[in-house]
Amino acid sequence: MGLYENHVVPRLVEFACGMRVNEPQRSRACAGLHGRVVEIGFGSGLNVPFYPAAVESISAVEPADLGWKLARKRLDRATVPIERAGLDGQSLPFADNTFDSALSTWTMCTIPDVATALAEVRRVLVPGGTLHFVEHGLAPDAKVQAWQHRLNPIEKAIAGGCNLDRDIRGLVQAAGFEIRDLDVFYGEGPKFLAALTLGVAASP
Repeated sequence: MGLYENHVVPRLVEFACGMRVNEPQRSRACAGLHGRVVEIGFGSGLNVPFYPAAVESISAVEPADLGWKLARKRLDRATVPIERAGLDGQSLPFADNTFDSALSTWTMCTIPDVATALAEVRRVLVPGGTLHFVEHGLAPDAKVQAWQHRLNPIEKAIAGGCNLDRDIRGLVQAAGFEIRDLDVFYGEGPKFLAALTLGVAASP
């Protein structure tokens, strides 16, 4: 990772994903988390205030050192133990069947091999464990999709590899998860950026 990815992108993510307009979606995604939780793309800890009381611990997977530093105040206020336990969602350093729940918020857009990452999440979840997620991705409307495809190379270049047009539902299902709850909708902002998929999926 270069200077831009290490020092600029984490701050861009902190700003864009830290806007208050995203908080209701974070709250919904975190609802139902319980037990031992692995969070993929912990970033600067923006989900910390929304962890339910049923969460026992968080194993945070975050590649950016700056992101972890930006999380310091939130870590200090956390009411559950949080450890930085991995750097790469595509290769999780945990045994099979380790976690009760997994969390991913605005992360699947950026992981280079998201199919491998989802397979890893499924591996480390206990049978019946749940993946909770909110992601931006492929819009439900063809006209918006067309703009997403056009703009995707620019988005990837300026936003650290972020993709506008990934089919989140399709990726989760292809990884073998069973969708239990799903909401596809537009949040605030330009539709090509604000097409959101929020849901819960279970590991078989």
